[in-house]
Amino acid sequence: MKYKRLTKEQFEALHKEFTNFLASQSIDKKEWDEIKVAKPEVAEQELDVFSDLIWEGVLTSAQFLEHFSKNHIFLFHTQEKFIQSIVIKSLDTDVDFMSKDGLQWLSDNLFTETVEMHIGKKEYGTDRNLDIFNLITEGAILSDGQLYIQINGIIST
Repeated sequence: MKYKRLTKEQFEALHKEFTNFLASQSIDKKEWDEIKVAKPEVAEQELDVFSDLIWEGVLTSAQFLEHFSKNHIFLFHTQEKFIQSIVIKSLDTDVDFMSKDGLQWLSDNLFTETVEMHIGKKEYGTDRNLDIFNLITEGAILSDGQLYIQINGIIST
């Protein structure tokens, strides 16, 4: 398995897609139920293959990621060969970027000495999608990129 198995909730949300996946392998519901009982290792492999297919699709189309912690915001924009990042750090340890007040504080103090901002660019290793997956396993989430675009627009002018 290249990534990680989807959760039960994710499988439930992707029930139709999983059914189509099994059908593409000529496995109907009755046969799937039999496989789960008689050959649980085969069922596990099918779940893993499906999970990897879903992850591949999600990661291939991923454009923006965000990772918030108490005093840091990591914003990522994925490109074909590299990933760009904007890292925002509050030097005021009382600020919590995970709260609405913390984000308002950032808006009010973005260009003060209490905020550090670093811009970076890193080429992917041998596998773009695996590098993006690793960011997700470290806590990043996929985003629409609005915050990245907004901050990038401010610092580019």
